[in-house]
Amino acid sequence: ISLFFSSTVVADGKAIAFDRSKGNCLACHEIAGGESPGNIGPTLIDMKQRYPNKQLLHERIWDETKFNPYTVMPPFGKHQILSEDEINQVVDFIYTL
Repeated sequence: ISLFFSSTVVADGKAIAFDRSKGNCLACHEIAGGESPGNIGPTLIDMKQRYPNKQLLHERIWDETKFNPYTVMPPFGKHQILSEDEINQVVDFIYTL
């Protein structure tokens, strides 16, 4: 997990998060700039404040079932829905929200 991120990495992370066939974060989360968001998950705002430890945010995206076994959020890393690089890009994007 990098502490610094480029605008390219953030843009790539946004593209993955908004891609209905990849991250599909908008299916459950409201995200600034996203169209037709879901409301199953929390709105993704103030993420640096909510997750001062960026690694924890990464772990939740990697496998939310470690924190909540009843979650409907897919374990993106554990089930290889997204690659490690893709998860890192999504984390960098979400961290800017």
